[in-house]
Amino acid sequence: MEKIMLNDLLKIEDQSQWKIKFNIFNGTTDPMVEYTKNPEIVNTQWLFWRTDRRYFNVGQTVICMLKIGHNLWLLTTIKHITNELDVKNGINYEGNEINEYSKYYGRVIVKYHKTFQSMVRWTSGILDDFEVLQVLPSVFDGIDFPGYDQTSLTFEQLEGIIIRNKRDWVNALENQKAVYLLRDNSNGKSYVGSATGDNGMLLQRWRNYVANGHGENVELLNIVNDPDKGFTHIKNNFTYSILENYNSRVDKNYILQRESWWKTVLGSRAPYGYNLN
Repeated sequence: MEKIMLNDLLKIEDQSQWKIKFNIFNGTTDPMVEYTKNPEIVNTQWLFWRTDRRYFNVGQTVICMLKIGHNLWLLTTIKHITNELDVKNGINYEGNEINEYSKYYGRVIVKYHKTFQSMVRWTSGILDDFEVLQVLPSVFDGIDFPGYDQTSLTFEQLEGIIIRNKRDWVNALENQKAVYLLRDNSNGKSYVGSATGDNGMLLQRWRNYVANGHGENVELLNIVNDPDKGFTHIKNNFTYSILENYNSRVDKNYILQRESWWKTVLGSRAPYGYNLN
């Protein structure tokens, strides 16, 4: 079957003033997570941020690409540069989104093997290598629910799911009871919790962690209230996974028994973990 290339969709004839910005994990923040919270964070801040180097000039057009997997990129926007603000270490450019291509924004996934370090390149010579793999039926909204036994999320990923109210995750978690695991990757300590229905289903429990970081757990609350750690420590270090899930009819006492068993197996009780009982 003949491949469909990106320029088969864009049909750019004169590429002399066109560039591509490649947005990838910068060692601190994953732009894919930021995009799932609010696409404009990537389409403006990540696209137009400048350090010491001047990336664009007024009159140029920029294709914004977001890395979403190995050799996989999402087309998020295309903008024409209208103004330069002479700002370093900040948003340095202004531009107008090209409406002609709006139906592709956030929906076209392409395959491209990036072999260079630069985040910005001229399209000439590389645009013809972008193969269209998929046109999504709706705008990309983050990782799909992989199954209960495959769920492991960073705080940022969980926050993005909650903020966007991602339907496949909501449908999977909102009516489930569960025993779940919170892990502090800075020290290896863990917290085993449960969603029994009386304290909310799994989705509600995890919403609480996104809202305040602690979900009313004493040891986690101590982290949030610690002036040297705070909520930032939770956001930067915690992951969330499911140990066991149950339908809404399962008796809560059975779930509490399983929660206690997992606390013992994983050694999550203090002083080795964040469970107090």
